Amino acid sequence: MHLTAQLLISHGRMYRRMGLGPRSRIDMLRCLLTALVRHERIETTLARADEMRGYAEKLVEHAKRGDTDSRSMELADFWLTEKDLIPKLFQVLAPRFRDRSGNYVRMQEVPNRDRADRARLAVIEYRGNPLPPLPSSRPAQNPNSLVNQLLEGWRRDAAPGQPQAPNGA
Repeated sequence: MHLTAQLLISHGRMYRRMGLGPRSRIDMLRCLLTALVRHERIETTLARADEMRGYAEKLVEHAKRGDTDSRSMELADFWLTEKDLIPKLFQVLAPRFRDRSGNYVRMQEVPNRDRADRARLAVIEYRGNPLPPLPSSRPAQNPNSLVNQLLEGWRRDAAPGQPQAPNGA
């Protein structure tokens, strides 16, 4: 078998290697999920937030089944390290997402850390939380920016039948 064919073969799900091993990775994800359920918005590194996102979605998906479902209770008991958050998961978060079929978590990239490692950071939050909204990561449209001025000039030149505005400069 050629090397290129071997590269295309899947050998199971690959996870990000965070920490000292698989147990360390699971413990870190459990702590992050517990913090997310408690505060409904946390800031962490982009890799951790991206890895945790699927687990947070799955936790809410199972919580929507109700606290009488044994599998849902097992998952909540495993992933939430603080057991006082289990009622919040079933009584606050699950009813909030009752009509939604997915996409319970929003992740937004924020500026890098200034000190030490310059890690890429992200804010991950449950949708519909009572916290104030995050500022948009996109800059406001400035009509006087160079790119917008060039686009406006190109639009005027590209429309030959349109009357052109007189130049005031």
